[in-house]
Amino acid sequence: EVQLVESGGGLVQAGGSLILSCAASGITFDTYAIGWFRQAPGKEREVVSWILSSDGATFYADSVKGRFTISSDKTENTVYLEMNSLKAEDTAVYFCAAAFGLGTLEDDSWYDYWGQGTQVTVSS
Repeated sequence: EVQLVESGGGLVQAGGSLILSCAASGITFDTYAIGWFRQAPGKEREVVSWILSSDGATFYADSVKGRFTISSDKTENTVYLEMNSLKAEDTAVYFCAAAFGLGTLEDDSWYDYWGQGTQVTVSS
C-alpha cells in the first residue's frame, strides 16, 4: 500500500519558519517527482514546489521563490519543504504528492498519490 504522510505543520508567527516532511512508504523515491501543493480556505489547490528524483531539479511557485526550499533524502524516503519568512498568505493545508510519469508537474492532475495534508497557519 502506498502512503505519503506529511508532518511538521503548525502555528507560527509571520516571519517565522517551519519544515514540512513527506514520508513515503510502499514506494521509493525513484518516482518521477514529488510535489508540494497547498490549499487555502475557499481557494483552489495550487502548486508550491516539486523535485525530480532523477537529477534533483526543482521548481518553485513565484509566491514562494527565495523563501521555500525543497529537498529529498532518498535513504529516508522523505522529501522536505523548508519554509522561511512565512507570511499570512502562506496559511493553507499543505499536501505532498508523488508523480510516476512525465507531465506538467505544476498541474495536480498529473500526480498519482497524495498525502492527507498538514495545516500551516501563519499569524500576522
